[in-house]
Amino acid sequence: MSFDLDHYKQTAKAVDVDDIDFDDFRDQPLSDDAIRCLHYMTDVETHTVCYLRDLLVTPSHQNPRITAFLTMWNFEEYWHGDVIDRILAVHHEVNGLPRHRSVRLSQGFKGNVVTPITQCLAAAVVGEDFIATHMTFGAVNEWSAHAAYGRLIELERHATLTKILQRIQQQESRHLAFYMSEARERLEKSRKAQRVTRFALRRLWAPVGSSISPKPETRFVLNHLLGGEGGGKIVKMLDSKVDKLPGQEGLSVVAKAMKAFGVRVAAA
Repeated sequence: MSFDLDHYKQTAKAVDVDDIDFDDFRDQPLSDDAIRCLHYMTDVETHTVCYLRDLLVTPSHQNPRITAFLTMWNFEEYWHGDVIDRILAVHHEVNGLPRHRSVRLSQGFKGNVVTPITQCLAAAVVGEDFIATHMTFGAVNEWSAHAAYGRLIELERHATLTKILQRIQQQESRHLAFYMSEARERLEKSRKAQRVTRFALRRLWAPVGSSISPKPETRFVLNHLLGGEGGGKIVKMLDSKVDKLPGQEGLSVVAKAMKAFGVRVAAA
């Protein structure tokens, strides 16, 4: 069934936290490990506008259905970062605009200039089939983000954090539904799209956030969320979802990324 974009446009909104008492985090603070993961997560969520910048120089920007979705996606992702920043603020952690500015400046000339230009040129060569790759990467990243939030809920067992992250997960599920619908449809229609996407996943995919965070931070987050008991099951689940996309079976992109970052994944 096709994704109902009109309904999504009418119902996209900020995460509802009006009933959340953030002072609960003063009475029951999160662990240092959880705080470190939340810094990584808010960096990813608030960097969405920069990912969008890179996508709007590709054929994706010519498709009004996709740009309508991306507008709402960017809006909701911004608020995901905002509510995580509120959690960090209660813990007296650096958050908000100063943190986001430092992350963006840290990307330097390569991240802020070279990457958008390179992506623009590569996408222009590939043409319309680039959109299938974009949608597939989006699906893998949303699967990963949803799983990461779920794993943090499981590990931290904090009632207020659980309530907030489950609401973020609900919105991520709709993002995933769009990416999955578009990716599957475009991959089914084009063998070229399958080949290009398979090449890109094998050579270019990396855990979301790893391109903007220092490698030790990425390694820590991956180890904390996926390196312990239960992590192997999640990695296997994510790779099995990629396997079910047309022409993408057997890649094991998530398991290989864990190995590249030195993360020991427990047997599922």
